[in-house]
Amino acid sequence: MDGPILETKMLARWLIEAINKNEPRLVDRATKQFGVSRQTINRELKRLMVGGLIEGSGNTRARKYTLPVIRQNWVTYEIADNVEEDVVWRHEIVALLGELSNNVREICQFGFTEMLNNAIDHSESREVTVGFIQTVASIELYVRDDGVGIFNKIQRQYELEDPRHAVFELSKGKLTTNPDTHTGEGIFFTSRMFDSFHIHSSGLALICENDQDWLIEVDERVGPIPGTWIRMQISPFSERTTKYVFDRFAMTEDGDFGFSKTHVPLTLARYGAEQLLSRSQARRVLARCDKFREVILIFTNIESIGQAFADEIFRVYHNQHPEIVIVALFANAEVWRMIQHVQSMLPEQNKGHENSAAC
Repeated sequence: MDGPILETKMLARWLIEAINKNEPRLVDRATKQFGVSRQTINRELKRLMVGGLIEGSGNTRARKYTLPVIRQNWVTYEIADNVEEDVVWRHEIVALLGELSNNVREICQFGFTEMLNNAIDHSESREVTVGFIQTVASIELYVRDDGVGIFNKIQRQYELEDPRHAVFELSKGKLTTNPDTHTGEGIFFTSRMFDSFHIHSSGLALICENDQDWLIEVDERVGPIPGTWIRMQISPFSERTTKYVFDRFAMTEDGDFGFSKTHVPLTLARYGAEQLLSRSQARRVLARCDKFREVILIFTNIESIGQAFADEIFRVYHNQHPEIVIVALFANAEVWRMIQHVQSMLPEQNKGHENSAAC
């Protein structure tokens, strides 16, 4: 009996995830994926509809399926009332989670309490709103305040030229406006645990999707949002764990635990159509990188770099900080040639320790 039951569960999960991704020609794709008839697929879709897990509209091949909201909750707290993040978690979220795997539950607790604590301690807001939305394929957690805005506050604290500089610095990790009480690690690790992580503030959006490149964009859909708005989304089927994420970024070569590695998406280092050419741009990339043992530069969507930019990172900075490993990831052939060119000018004693790689 386990075989047919397991196959049915696999089919149901596949259909749910495909609907969540808005996959075209759902029934045709499912029949090829599982080698079963259209009648079998339609029968499973009907079962999911009867159970309230999916909704359908239209007829025959034009039929569309969506995932209805199963549970949701929105609550606003006055910060002056000594709000505590663990209490809010227990009172507003835990009962809504239902039967979740321990790894997903732990990720939700970590991200929610970290982001709520940030709002309480840093936002300078009068109130904070928390939200929860769940479908059969997705759990979404929200934290929103009406304070000064996270990017504006970082810009002010670190005397940065532009709030976009704040977005870039925040993406590296170990950034906090109150080092006495915070490490600056919460946002970085949270963003890597969830499938999708968004921060909207000051007309800007910092987005991490499935551990891919960080992106920056003007939030033209809804306009500037006062304060800070955070959305965290994860699939209830996720196999990711908090331990995996911590070990990936915080485990040193000798086995000690510490936030030792960061990913730096270079798309955030340029504004508009400008290219990465100058030493000043390189220095902005390298700012605070001395806090890490390994710096992974993500060159996705970077078509070329200037000689001065490459030289500042892969020769000058390398000579000044030989203990820091700098890795170039997803560099195309043109970018890699420029990196190799500046590395060829390293002192002979440093040859073989160029601290970079391409993939």
